[in-house]
Amino acid sequence: MIYEMRVYRTVPGRLPALLQRFANHTLKLWDKHGIKQAGFWTTLIGDSNQELTYMLAWQSLADREKKWNAFMSDPEWISARADSERDGPILANARNQILQPTAFSTVK
Repeated sequence: MIYEMRVYRTVPGRLPALLQRFANHTLKLWDKHGIKQAGFWTTLIGDSNQELTYMLAWQSLADREKKWNAFMSDPEWISARADSERDGPILANARNQILQPTAFSTVK
């Protein structure tokens, strides 16, 4: 397994819109495409309380490429994203890392 950590910093005041998009649309589409989430967090203490951090679990880089590309090109996703951004952009920036567990990690 490999894991992907994604951190989305929202435009000020737009974190609720991002959370709604995940709850009402994104997670259902991930299920459709076989994308497995490993957890979601908002920032309680840190640089910004306008961030959402989440992790995805993948079998391999090839698994990620196939499923993520299918999700990103899904017309339902494209429509949901556009609809959620009707009142303006949600994300100020996004970053991601692909992580590989160490031999001593409790997560494999």
